[in-house]
Amino acid sequence: MGKILSALLLPFIAAVLSAVFLFIWYGCRIEPGNGEIAVLIRKTGKNLPSDAILAPSAEYKGVQLEVLGEGRYFYNPYTWDWKIVPVTDIPAGKFGVLVRKFGKNLPEGEIIAPGPDFKGIVREVLGTGKHRINPFAYDVHVHDDIRIMPGNIGVVTNLAGNDLFSGAANDLKNANGFLVDKSRKGVLKEVLKEGTHRINPYIRSISIVNIQSQRYEFSGKDAIGFISLDGFPISLEGTVEFNISAESAPRLTHEVGDMDDILKKLILPSVSGFARIEGSKKSATEFIVGESRQVFQNQLEEFLRKTCKVWGISINSVLIRDILPPQEIAEIIRNRELAEQEAKKFKQQIEQARSASALEQQRMLAQQRKSKVQAETARITAEIAARQAQMQRTIEAKTDLETASIQYQSAQAAAQAKLVLAEADRKIIAAKNDSEVQVLKRNVEAYGSGDAYVRGLLYEKLGPRIQSILTRGLNGGLFGLPLVPVRNVDQGGK
Repeated sequence: MGKILSALLLPFIAAVLSAVFLFIWYGCRIEPGNGEIAVLIRKTGKNLPSDAILAPSAEYKGVQLEVLGEGRYFYNPYTWDWKIVPVTDIPAGKFGVLVRKFGKNLPEGEIIAPGPDFKGIVREVLGTGKHRINPFAYDVHVHDDIRIMPGNIGVVTNLAGNDLFSGAANDLKNANGFLVDKSRKGVLKEVLKEGTHRINPYIRSISIVNIQSQRYEFSGKDAIGFISLDGFPISLEGTVEFNISAESAPRLTHEVGDMDDILKKLILPSVSGFARIEGSKKSATEFIVGESRQVFQNQLEEFLRKTCKVWGISINSVLIRDILPPQEIAEIIRNRELAEQEAKKFKQQIEQARSASALEQQRMLAQQRKSKVQAETARITAEIAARQAQMQRTIEAKTDLETASIQYQSAQAAAQAKLVLAEADRKIIAAKNDSEVQVLKRNVEAYGSGDAYVRGLLYEKLGPRIQSILTRGLNGGLFGLPLVPVRNVDQGGK
C-alpha cells in the first residue's frame, strides 16, 4: 500500500515542483535587458493619497519610484506588476532637463522645483549617457549643448529668481541699472565665454552675440537719401564697419535687441539722421565736385563714433563710396565744372606766361646786379689788398727797427757784462796774489830767513826720493841708514 502511495505521490510532487518552477520562472521573473529598466507597480497595500501619483513607499499601491536596472529579479505577480521600458539615452552633444511629476505643488510665482519634495522642473541637468529615469515620475526634455564659438559671447538672462523690484530695489542710477545679479530675474552683467555649456534653458536663456567686426553696406535700395540745400535729391552709398564689446553686450541685448536691432535701431538711424541734417546744408554741386565727399565722410565717422560710444559700440571705419545727385543735373554740373576747369587752365597758362616773362626780367636784373656787385667787389678787394700790403711793409720796417734796437741793447749789455767779469777776475787774481804773498811771508818768518826757507823747499822736494843715507862716523868709518820714503812731509814722514 505504501509503495502504491509513493508511486502515485512522486509524479504528483514532480508535477507540482515543475508547475512551481514554471510559475516562478515565467510568472515571477523580471529580466530587463541591456538598455532597459523595469518599473514596479504594487497591486496590494495601502491606497494612494488623493493627490499622489507615485507610491510614497513599498507599503502603498501604485507605481514605485525606484526602478530595476539590467539583471534578473523575481517578484510575486499577484502582489506586483511591472513594465519594461528603455533607459533614457542622451546622445553626445545634448543634455537632459528633468520635470518631476510628483510631489508638492510649486509655490506661487515659482517655475523651478525648490527641492526634491516639489513638482516641476529640476534645476540640475543630465549629461550625455544612459540614465535610469522612471518615466512615470519624470519627463526628460533633451536640449542641444550651448556652443559658443570664438569671436562670440553668451548673454545670460535669468528666468527664475527674485523680481527686479522685489525686496531691495535694483540700482537704477547708472546706464546698467536694469542688469541684475544672479539672484534676480533679468539680464546678468556676466557673460559666457567661448566653449560648450550645459545650462537649464528653463532657468537661464542664452543669447549668442557676435563681438567680431560687422560690416553693413547701404547701397541700391538701402542707399540713404536726403535733399540738398538747393532742393535736389541726393543718394548716399557706403559701408560701415563696427563691433560691440563683451562688456556692453548685456546692456545692448536687454535694451536694444540682437545684432539686426542694433543695426536698425542705432547705427542706420544715426547715419540717416546725420546725412539728412548735414547733407541739407550743402548744395548738389558740392557733392559732385571738390572735396565735399571726404569732408562729409570724416564728419559722419566722427559723429557715429561719438554717438555709438555711449552704447559700447566701436565704429571701426566709415567709407562713402559714392554720392549720387540726380542724373539730369549731374551732367550739367559736370560740363559746367569742366568748362570752368578749362577756363582756369587757360587763365593759369596766361599767368604762367606772365610769370615766365616777369621771371626772365627778374633774371636779367639779377644778372646786372650780379655784374655790378662783382665789379664793386673786385674794386674793394684791390683796395683792401693795397692797404694790407702797405700795412705789411710798415709792420716789417717797425719790426726791423725794433730788432736793431734790441740787438744794440744786447751788445751794450754783453760789453758791460764782459767789463764786470774782467773786473771780477782782476780782483780774484789780486786777492790770490795777496794771499800767496802772505803765505810766503809767514813761511819765511817760520824758517827765520829767506835762505832757510829756500833750503827747506829744496829738502822738501828732494826728501821723498832719498832711499838711504851714507855718512862717515866719528871714527872715520862708514855706515848707512835706510829711509822710508814718505809721500808728504805733512803726514809725519822724515
